[in-house]
Amino acid sequence: MSQNEDVIKVENLTKVFNKTLVAVDHINFNVKKGEIFGFLGPNGAGKTTTINMLITVLKPTSGKAEILCHDIAKQSDAVRYSIGVVPQEYTADEDLTGLENIMLCADMYGIPRYISKKRAADLLELVELTKFKDKKTQTYSGGMRRRLELASGLINRPKVLFLDEPTLGLDVQTRAATWNYIKTLKKEFGMTLFMTTHYLEEADSLCDRIAIIDHGKIVVVGTPEELKDSIGGDIITLSIQKNTDITDIIKKIPQVKEVKLDDKTYTIKTESAELTAPLIIEAIRKEGHIVSKLSLTKPTLNEVYLQYTGKSMRDQADESRERMGHGLMMRRPH
Repeated sequence: MSQNEDVIKVENLTKVFNKTLVAVDHINFNVKKGEIFGFLGPNGAGKTTTINMLITVLKPTSGKAEILCHDIAKQSDAVRYSIGVVPQEYTADEDLTGLENIMLCADMYGIPRYISKKRAADLLELVELTKFKDKKTQTYSGGMRRRLELASGLINRPKVLFLDEPTLGLDVQTRAATWNYIKTLKKEFGMTLFMTTHYLEEADSLCDRIAIIDHGKIVVVGTPEELKDSIGGDIITLSIQKNTDITDIIKKIPQVKEVKLDDKTYTIKTESAELTAPLIIEAIRKEGHIVSKLSLTKPTLNEVYLQYTGKSMRDQADESRERMGHGLMMRRPH
């Protein structure tokens, strides 16, 4: 298989729950050999459902997908033996040691013990858990558990590794360390990685290409640079003291290409922020408004997400947390 060949091919993949809830809606994408491909979107966007279909945990409602030329529906066993999976949830048995957990995964793949012992030792060294290998998993920190999950997902030497929110809940330092492990897998082993994330900086730092998914639909695919360039020009972000819509005032300035108002903050697209910002401030002041906040930036993935979905990633993440919290309150016994 050449470097440009597709390791994963997805055509019109769809998942509908209870005949009404469309979790994944006719998505199409491909993943090339040796690349880190990212699914970027908030909680509930369809990221985990997509992974669960690709790793053969869920059956698609319609559409098709192939991994290493194996159909996920018709050749599920071949798919499972060629992939590794690091799920969101911790799956390690807390009553077993780190080494015992990895060996258990090896046994489930039918790997002979004389092979799996050497692999387990190498993997423990890779994720820097060798000196903790005989400690029970219940004594591990969150970061150590995540590294153990990564080692377990590599025991069968997969050609494709699926990472579902690999740094969810980790502190900044542990997250950075996990990024390094992921980069090592690509650089030293030439592994193809498919990862989901709702961290903008994670997708920007790690992924060769990104698919932005929103409400079960893929809205755009490209490299981080391509996605940022697709916005065009610089970004001016500003707020005013009064709760008044001044979109029309800003639009009248010739250098302004686009204006979006989101939660009292104006996001303005222009070829040159340095030249346009003074003109905007002058126009606003003439109308009696006072600027309370102003920033000039090059496009970021959050601006890309706002451009293609009409909402910022951070706002959607907040809404998801609110819905989850409301759901817990509704289910709580009185």
